[in-house]
Amino acid sequence: MNVVTPEREVYLKPGDFCFGEGRLRITTLLGSCVAIVLWHPILLHGGMCHFMLPGRNKPRGNLPLDGKYGEEAMALFMQEITQRRTKPASYQVHIYGGGNMFGGRAASPTDIGFQNIECAHSLLSQYGFTLDYDHLGSFGHRKVMFDVWSGEVGLVHVDHRNSGKK
Repeated sequence: MNVVTPEREVYLKPGDFCFGEGRLRITTLLGSCVAIVLWHPILLHGGMCHFMLPGRNKPRGNLPLDGKYGEEAMALFMQEITQRRTKPASYQVHIYGGGNMFGGRAASPTDIGFQNIECAHSLLSQYGFTLDYDHLGSFGHRKVMFDVWSGEVGLVHVDHRNSGKK
């Protein structure tokens, strides 16, 4: 068995963004936040964002793009795609997260996880991406590991309702 190990590993904290190529592994831990993963299966590059909120409450003005907001994380992706002269339709797309972190309540439109999921779907549609896979909502947190060189995404989902906590 031929095991490939990454040359570089990047851990995304909330609001972080990473795009690259080669033996790069991008990892993040999600609760109500959402990660969008893009991978180009021919050129073998891709990236991940970890956004916390759909958008800012006030105009950005001259501030730099901030990956903590879904709208701005997508703008960062579009900068990378434009720079590489590729098109959104040529990427494989996964989205993860939007978990309900409060086990006793059903998800509702006022929950940030629900809003983040809606934002991700809307942005992907708006920019011409096709969603290939998602693992969204439910309860608990997720660890997402993306190997850019192969496009493989690993997922560990921990449902807090079943963890034995009282």
